Amino acid sequence: MHTSLSDFDMPNEEQVHLAAESFRLLADPTRIKVLWALLQGESSVACLAELAGAAPTAVSQHLAKLRLAGLVKGRREGTFVYYSAANDHVRGLLKQALFHADHVDRGTSEDPAPTG
Repeated sequence: MHTSLSDFDMPNEEQVHLAAESFRLLADPTRIKVLWALLQGESSVACLAELAGAAPTAVSQHLAKLRLAGLVKGRREGTFVYYSAANDHVRGLLKQALFHADHVDRGTSEDPAPTG
């Protein structure tokens, strides 16, 4: 039935796999907190650990996974590494997820999504 629709389009297997991997990596409250903090600006592991309420070693492990997924990037300055969100797509992804969570939590069904 869908194939008879002229504008029907499915993502390719690689896109599906990569999107699922991104969602899998975001399925952790500490990672969401860390990523949200990074959307506010560049930060160190110690600062992120304090903001997320987690041990620096745990935050470092989360950052390594987020970096491998292309969601964050690091900048070395001497012996320190400062992390930031990889790009504006990450901001949009996280904002949409939090917007959705807020509406599910409140039981509203309004559709207007935030912009930016």
